Amino acid sequence: MIPAGFDYVAPATLDEALTALAEAGEDGKILAGGQSLIPVLRLRMSAPGILVDIRKVPELQGISMDGDRVRIGAMATHHSVVHDPLVVEHLKLLSDTEQTVADPQVRHRGTMGGALAHADPAGDLGAVAVALDAEFDVAGPQGRRTVAAADFFQDYYTTALAEDEILVAVTFPSYAGWGAHYEKFTRVAQSWSIVSVAAAVQVEGGIVRAARVGLTNMGAVPIRASAVEQALVGGPATAEAVRAAAQSAAQGTSPVDDTSAAADYREHLARVLTARAVLAAAG
Repeated sequence: MIPAGFDYVAPATLDEALTALAEAGEDGKILAGGQSLIPVLRLRMSAPGILVDIRKVPELQGISMDGDRVRIGAMATHHSVVHDPLVVEHLKLLSDTEQTVADPQVRHRGTMGGALAHADPAGDLGAVAVALDAEFDVAGPQGRRTVAAADFFQDYYTTALAEDEILVAVTFPSYAGWGAHYEKFTRVAQSWSIVSVAAAVQVEGGIVRAARVGLTNMGAVPIRASAVEQALVGGPATAEAVRAAAQSAAQGTSPVDDTSAAADYREHLARVLTARAVLAAAG
């Protein structure tokens, strides 16, 4: 199908983008990489009157260290995140996960910020953001604010972003030296996750000193598997101990029944994939 007609603006600064979005009101939509929005427009599931293209805004670009945190501009493409040396060194889990997003064509066009703001519960990056305690730098007419990942995702395709706000960047603490792995279960390659698990662990002397585990598509929003983390920390990094801890993976989740999988099967997958992801992260 062909999208409905719309106007188009391409602001050169963040202030111009915020002004254009405010003037558009409910009739405006932000265009980042377009990998989620364009298909929706073509199906006429959305028909905005104006698109605000933020690809030329320099404040939304780049990957850098901000103190002891890694700052990733919202317009950084999946491909650039995968290969950036800072991300590889400090955020191996994010780099590994980004490599599983869609296909190379989408990774070269799609943006990390756009995917997170889209908030698809089957999207890969939300679980990583929640597990690694990311913070979202948001700009709006009233100024800037910071939103923790735990508060950013609110429901299906719903975030803490107001209609007149723009995601500027996402920052992460450094996890240099941690083991990491993203275990993704799909029916076919490059499709949405049925269930996935993001795991980062710090192992010293055969003991798990710290653990971060996030779950994809086990509810309306990405979920932190806190019970698993608590069971892992202080215990041995052995197959037996990890599999025992992974039995808590489905606690606090609310998976759906759909054509891809039943809820109880997703719970089973969460336990199995958590064990695999943590064991791989622990080496």
